[in-house]
Amino acid sequence: MTQPVLIALLAGIALAAPAYAQSEQAPIVQTDTGGVRGTTAEGVASWKGIPFAAPPVGALRWRAPQPVAPWPGVRDATAYAHDCMQLPFPSDAAPLGTQPAEDCLYANVWKPAAARGKLPVIVWIYGGGFVNGGASPPTYAGAALAQQGVVFVSFNYRLGRFGSFAFPQLTKADPDHGQLGSYGIMDQIAALRWVKRNVARFGGDTANVTIMGESAGGRSVHALVTSPLAAGLFAKAVVMSGGDAGAEPDRTLAAAEQIGANFATAKGIDPTAPDALAKLRALSAEQVTDGLNLARRPQAGPATYGGPFPDGRVVVDTHQAYAGGRFAKVPMLIGATSADIGGKTGAMIAGARDVSATLAAAGVPVWEYRFSYVASSVGTPGAQHATDIPFFLDTTAIKYGAATTPTDVAIGKAMSRAIVAFAKTGTPNGAGLPDWPRYDRMRDTLMDFGADGNAMAQRDPWGAEIDAGRAAATTPGK
Repeated sequence: MTQPVLIALLAGIALAAPAYAQSEQAPIVQTDTGGVRGTTAEGVASWKGIPFAAPPVGALRWRAPQPVAPWPGVRDATAYAHDCMQLPFPSDAAPLGTQPAEDCLYANVWKPAAARGKLPVIVWIYGGGFVNGGASPPTYAGAALAQQGVVFVSFNYRLGRFGSFAFPQLTKADPDHGQLGSYGIMDQIAALRWVKRNVARFGGDTANVTIMGESAGGRSVHALVTSPLAAGLFAKAVVMSGGDAGAEPDRTLAAAEQIGANFATAKGIDPTAPDALAKLRALSAEQVTDGLNLARRPQAGPATYGGPFPDGRVVVDTHQAYAGGRFAKVPMLIGATSADIGGKTGAMIAGARDVSATLAAAGVPVWEYRFSYVASSVGTPGAQHATDIPFFLDTTAIKYGAATTPTDVAIGKAMSRAIVAFAKTGTPNGAGLPDWPRYDRMRDTLMDFGADGNAMAQRDPWGAEIDAGRAAATTPGK
């Protein structure tokens, strides 16, 4: 399909879509813990800042997410709640829209205001290296996808040392019956359980939930697909630049406990003292963050932060689970950007190809993609890490503002329509979309959202180079 044809086709679709006037309606939904009042604009109803777990503060710091206390009356749900505690990273990829805080476990919902019946659900999981990120960036808003006929949900999960932390006294106390260490992933599971209990009240189909994440969010999707605790909470999955699903062999509970002990020592707390955990919980949120973010990770001295790790209950060794067939065998979309982290043979690009091959060999429907398009206003070659997000979420006009071009919009429409088709039917194919074949290693076919603005299914043009690079890296003496 040529670029002008694609643009014309999508423009026609936009003209044919129903036009909605701005509305001041305040839709109210009764969740399982209380009523929430949202807002309606441009044909989309939305609710923001809905609690899905109790505030993880005080004695609940470094605990599995706990149930929300019901509230009386109707809660205002017209603005984002706090993103989770972090030192914001000054990047233009997805700047936060709120002031971070430790009280942050909230969800957001968008749906077509006039829709009736059960709609497919897409749940967005943000990236940020597990130390940054949140649901509030305007680029992550769900209105554009909701206008295409889905319920869109986003939520926050704990980051940095709030989201990944182990300590000998925590392990000994075991207050959550084996759920230890990876609290951010536990938050994600709690959010999906909230979706399971409540999304039908917003018009969503609990049996048709697609989880979708980028970078650390993509890694999270891998973790959820393989976690025993997430079984039955979703029906499809999208991994955007989520790596090769490999586990670092030194990431164990014992290693994470040592990292926690190192952090206590760095804060002047004796990790062997009986009150060590109480003193750690008495630290301010800023002291626990301790300047950690994507741009600043301590390099000198003993490690004081290690990220999520496979504990065997919440998070498992994803690579082993995929290889052994121990995962949710749901349809998946997997891919990376053309200039992603690590280059052609790195964990993002080559890793997406490898994981796609592993899952396809297990009989799972998999579609691989590569995003090569660069927004017209960027002007530098190569699609960098995370640059595909506004195109998948159809928020290019929000991201690029007045510099947005018709080609930017057309690529965003094509990609977002493929995502919506996948959420609705389990395949990214449909009327007006280019044919996207399922992946298998023999054909090695992916969908390239090309630098020229065209979407084309083709044999991976980098396949031989990736294979050669991998072979060279494993050859003795190299």
